[in-house]
This record gives sequence, C-alpha cells and structure tokens, in this order.
Amino acid sequence: MTNTAEFRDLTTLRVGGSISDFREPTTHAELVETFRDVSSGREPWLLLGGGSNIVVSDEPFDGTVIRVATRGIDRHTDDDRVLVTAQAGEPWDELVEWTVANGLAGLEALSGIPGTVGAAPIQNIGAYGAELADTFDSLQFVPPRRGDVVTLRPDALNFGYRQSSLKEGLDGLVASVTFALTPSETSLPIRFEQLAGALGVPLGATVALAEIRRAVLELRASKGMVISDDPDSVSVGSFFTNPVVPEELSRLLPADAPRFPLQAERAPLVVPLGIEPEFVDYDTESIGVKLSAAWLIERAGIGKGFSLAGSDAALSSKHTLAIINRGEATTDQVLELARYITIRVHDTFGIMLEPEPTMIGFD
Repeated sequence: MTNTAEFRDLTTLRVGGSISDFREPTTHAELVETFRDVSSGREPWLLLGGGSNIVVSDEPFDGTVIRVATRGIDRHTDDDRVLVTAQAGEPWDELVEWTVANGLAGLEALSGIPGTVGAAPIQNIGAYGAELADTFDSLQFVPPRRGDVVTLRPDALNFGYRQSSLKEGLDGLVASVTFALTPSETSLPIRFEQLAGALGVPLGATVALAEIRRAVLELRASKGMVISDDPDSVSVGSFFTNPVVPEELSRLLPADAPRFPLQAERAPLVVPLGIEPEFVDYDTESIGVKLSAAWLIERAGIGKGFSLAGSDAALSSKHTLAIINRGEATTDQVLELARYITIRVHDTFGIMLEPEPTMIGFD
C-alpha cells in the first residue's frame, strides 16, 4: 500500500509540497531492500532524514520519498579509540547525548544540531570549532540499484567546509556512520572563542563533556538554533554559509569585520649573521579568509526579524543567519527573501552568499 505525506509536515522549515509515494523503513534490512527496489525504477527518488537542512519546492514531488527511520548505536574498542556506529535514522543530538553520557569525547561541540546521523556527513555538519570530519571514521553506503553495502573512508568523501562528495554528486544511501572517539570525561580542546567565553576558560582549554554540551545547547537556544516550541526555531538553521574570500578582498572590509584565516600565519624566519639563509618555498596562492555571513547581512542593512511586505518568511528575531517560517510561509516566499538578502550583501560588499541547505524540486 502506498502512503502519502506532505513535506511541510516532515521538514523543520515546514514548507514543501505533497508526496504521493512515501515509505518509512525502520530496520536496516528493510531500508536497504526498499532503497534497492525504489532506486532500480525509473521514477525519481529522495532519501529524507530529519528534514532539517533542506528547502523543498511547493510543487508535488513526482516520485518516491524514503524517510530513514532506522535506530541503534553500537560501540567497540580499537586500540586507544572507541569506534561508535550509529544507524542512519538515529537523531543526531541523541547520538551526541549518548557519547557524552558514556564518557566519549569528540562530538560534544556538535550538540543541538537537528537532523539524523545519516544526513550529517552530506554537508559535513559543524559548529563551535568542530566538524563531523574531525572524528569521522567511515560510513556504510549502498549505491543505487544495488543491495550491497560498501564502506567509504574519509578519502572517498572529500570533506570540506559544509561539503562532501555526497553533496556534490555521489548518490546513494548512507546506512550507518562510524566515529572514532576518545575515552575521556573531558572535552577536546576548545577551538571557538564564543564557546570558551561562555565557559569562562581560555581557547585550547578542556572541560567536562557535560559542561561543553550544556554551554553549546544554551548558545544555540539563544539564537533559536535548537528545535523547540520557539517560533524562531522553525528554520533550516543557518541559511547561508560563511563565505570564504581571498585575503586581499577581506582587507577591503571595515576593520571590525570578523575574519577567520584558513591558514595559520607564517612564523618569521630568523637567520643568524654569517649563515646562508634557506628560504621556505611558500605557495604563492592567496590565503583564504572566512567571513561572518551574519555580520555581512546586518551591515548590509538587514536586521533581525526583517521580512518582505506580505510574506510569512522572515529573519529570526535572534539571529540574522536563519530564515524562519512565521506560520504560513511558502517555499517561494523563503527563496524570495533569500534572494533579496543575497543581492543586498553583494551590492554592499561585492560578496556573494551561498545557501547552506540542499534545494529539492528545482531545476
């Protein structure tokens, strides 16, 4: 029997059209079999997790949607590491909570991120100085039209800033993901200034895993970035990625613009008198600098809570990086606001913002 559904009921932004063929397998075997059968046909198909990082067209989806609902977490020891494997339908934050409760360091700074484990590698989720790629060991992958499960290692995923091969054309099913974590009651060194400040410790310090999780959840909630009954949480989270620009362009921005160089500054070369210097052959390419998309949006004159006339899509009242649905927004209204923001930032700074969520149902 074919079930129907609505994307607006399955996504955190609460937009999207109807689904005429909806499947929801709950076991690993059922998931793999369903995916093999559906991907072997001629109709379009889509794998759906928590619906937290997608923007779906208002038009009906002409194909089959498989919502991944498999659950389960396993662990085993490998030398001084603990390998933790979570099924693809496991809610991401429940996995993080489990690792903290079990004294395993590595994922604690990624607390509160919505979505499922299987979707997490697609955009290499990250927050507060940590990324999924930092602890990623492998994932179990099913290519389309096949029922065999293969293991993909980091070199096959090509992780980058909110990028991976899975986002850039490697189609298939992520059945489970394995992480290499460290047995410890204290966190990895803190790499994000805002998080260090919230904890009252210097950068590079380590604190109890539970303290990191508490602080991250509080920071995310203050920005409307934790799924809850907060109206500002009806979003995809950050709608735009922080742009990476050449160092030369970053120098043209006002002095107070946040800048995060992607390459450490080169240490000075000290050569004693009478010694022939051996200079390092540095790469002559420009160093990339990551900018704050939220800062650019605000300085382009678009403040928190902004909306276009007659639209239910708006910027969050807590954070200019999140576009929210105030009740009855359509996908077209969300994209209209996103285009307006992109144009304003480009006209002001000459920098093009790129959307972070995956767009589904558009040419």
